[in-house]
Amino acid sequence: MLWVVAIVSLTTVSGDRFYNQPMLDVGTRSPDTIRAPFSISIEDTKATEEKRQAALQGSTPVLMWDREANEQIYESLEVSISQVDKARSLLESFPFVKTSVLSATSQSYLRQVEEQEWQAIKAAANSVKDLKQPLERGLPQNLKLNSAFAQAVKELISYRAQNSPKAYSTLIEAIERARQNYARAVALLLSPSDVALLKLSKASWQQTQTGIHQATDRIVTQGIPPGLPPEILQPTIKLQLNSLVPAEVQPVSIELLMGILKPNLIQDPVRTKQLALQAAGTVPPEILTVRQGEEIVRAGEVIDQTDFLLLDRSGLSRRSINWLSLLGFAGIVTSAVGIFWLVSRRVHPRSGGKPLRRRDYILILILSLSVPLLSRFGAKYTDLPTVGWLVGGFYSPVLGIASVSLLTGLVGSGIKSGWDYLLAGSAGGLLAAALSGKMRSREEQAFLGGGVGLTQGAVYFILNSIANSVTGVIGGSLTNATVCGLLGLAACVLALGISPYLEHFFDLITPIRLAELSNPNRPLLKRLASETPGTFQHTIFVANLAEAAARELGGNVELVRAGTLYHDIGKMHDPLAFIENQMGGANKHDEINDPWVSAEIIKKHVSEGLVMARKHRLPKAIQAFIPEHQGTIAIAYFYHQAQQLAQEDPTIVVREEDFRYAGPIPQSRETGIVMLADACEAALRTLKDATPEIALSTIDKIFRARWRDGQLLDSQLKREELSQIAEIFVRVWLQSNHQRIAYPTAIVLPK
Repeated sequence: MLWVVAIVSLTTVSGDRFYNQPMLDVGTRSPDTIRAPFSISIEDTKATEEKRQAALQGSTPVLMWDREANEQIYESLEVSISQVDKARSLLESFPFVKTSVLSATSQSYLRQVEEQEWQAIKAAANSVKDLKQPLERGLPQNLKLNSAFAQAVKELISYRAQNSPKAYSTLIEAIERARQNYARAVALLLSPSDVALLKLSKASWQQTQTGIHQATDRIVTQGIPPGLPPEILQPTIKLQLNSLVPAEVQPVSIELLMGILKPNLIQDPVRTKQLALQAAGTVPPEILTVRQGEEIVRAGEVIDQTDFLLLDRSGLSRRSINWLSLLGFAGIVTSAVGIFWLVSRRVHPRSGGKPLRRRDYILILILSLSVPLLSRFGAKYTDLPTVGWLVGGFYSPVLGIASVSLLTGLVGSGIKSGWDYLLAGSAGGLLAAALSGKMRSREEQAFLGGGVGLTQGAVYFILNSIANSVTGVIGGSLTNATVCGLLGLAACVLALGISPYLEHFFDLITPIRLAELSNPNRPLLKRLASETPGTFQHTIFVANLAEAAARELGGNVELVRAGTLYHDIGKMHDPLAFIENQMGGANKHDEINDPWVSAEIIKKHVSEGLVMARKHRLPKAIQAFIPEHQGTIAIAYFYHQAQQLAQEDPTIVVREEDFRYAGPIPQSRETGIVMLADACEAALRTLKDATPEIALSTIDKIFRARWRDGQLLDSQLKREELSQIAEIFVRVWLQSNHQRIAYPTAIVLPK
């Protein structure tokens, strides 16, 4: 019945898209010609939305200055100007000799000419005796004679002929020095074309600098959009420099700015979005109209979006339940339920390792139904983090992850909802399912809630950003992602808020609830400590033994701790009936002198313990420790006493079942461990000076007796694990029974 209810309810709630489906949908063929039964005027919301999206995408982007790009432009300009200044500072004043000695044209030519050509000029000037002789004599064959070359040679020959050799040598040295400085200056330049700037006079160079800066300011202020081709930028630069720099350096100035200027305009997202939204808002709605009797679609035609809207508005789209698709979806739901059932059979929940109860399946079903119900009522967001948090915390991370994963598939295939919201909620739910059961404090839970919110928001933002980059849609991804993340946090807060009610109503245990139950300030434990101090000390030692064993064997340590603290609460009904509370006083059972009555009093601590546990609404998993820690073992002392009486009086009949606890025997590893710890506690306390070997031998005897008596048959404990448990008990016993320094009886303190 539970299977049927789960499949039917999940199919009904999740299969929203298969209800009221039109038979004449978009893409189907019309069986006959359909005319409008009445005049219709309806908005085509899809076409309207497409037009508005087109307006959004086609709107002109609003640009703004890129301050970083502007800073880089001016920085590069200053570097280039600075390098030219450094290069010009290396040059001597020009002309470097009087123009009566060498013309300015020759001086400019000589300081920049190639070394081979300069050597040829010197050789020609030294070898030609008379200006009437041809200058080509003695020149290398690959050197072409030009007017500048000839002019320089003639001026050198003329100077040599009219002056002393020393004066001529001084002139050659001056030219050599000017050439060296010029070569060093050229090496500093960032571009070979900047050489033209070295030829300028000081005044011309100052004018050029000012002009380049002014042109840069104008162009930067006007703005350079991204993607501007060089063939458009170059004429702009030329136009700006036309009246600002000398004509002879305009080409090099243009080239300098072409290397420096770059796009300095970027899109202003806020104003672009505002403009796009304004443009989309001005798009009028697309209205479809048809008059009564007009043809909507012809027989055999494929129905498009416009036809469908008109047919649906006129009630002619033939809507009905798509039974075939709904049955197919029911098959998917059945598979999902089956998968979850198989997973639940293989996973041991925290409630003592027992399989899920009927009430557990009902709770998981209720939580599962909440996810598609939210989607069906139009909510974009899901409560998958709540489901993952509760199922993972109440039962196990594996069940929580399985629930979230299966629900994501069912909701995605059955409900028309946005995949970005669904996947974001699924990511938050998986994180909550994996970690909620490991939280041991409210601080850790708050931290996990924040992590779930951040995860959900981040996944939504990433998915939405990818979708926007593909479609080009301008949307408020960051705002929606923030809202999505806050709702993920709210889902975790909801899970925390309702978990105490669910724990009590469905009898569930969580690590935090077990920690609360283990608090020694709980009323029942405070009574146990004050009314039965011996039993309380016994309980603490048993808890230490059982907790250590459960930790080593991979059991539920919190459950063992809490269960052990309450396993003997029934002794409060008659504390003096138990020797640990008699404190050396008279033994009550000696006065009774009836083993049957004494056995009933001893057994009553189990039944009375269950009454107290129910009264204080302890979880069933905790209550199980009260009868199961004793199982069906015999109360050996009084059983032996009864047998002695029967030997003296043959009319007395002794039945073993009168001296055995009612049980049941331990049904989980946790209660089985507590039974063994409870049986060993008294024996270990009596071993004050014994060796570990003796302690281990004593424990082994007790374990063998419990095993032979069949007390561990249903506990899932293996025979080989008993040896491991025995060693753990000895280790804990040694830690609590360590030696102390013997202090002298009297110590005289120095004055």
